[in-house]
Amino acid sequence: MENMVSLLMVGIMVLLGGIPSVYILVSMPVILAQKIYGKIKYGKSLYD
Repeated sequence: MENMVSLLMVGIMVLLGGIPSVYILVSMPVILAQKIYGKIKYGKSLYD
């Protein structure tokens, strides 16, 4: 029974750590692509 509780806790911790990590991995390239596209097409600053 203790083993099941430990596995459940590890599973919850993996979800809590994995979801933000996946979000960062997906969002950073998207944001960079938007910034580069805006720079090329509209001449915007990369820092805005």
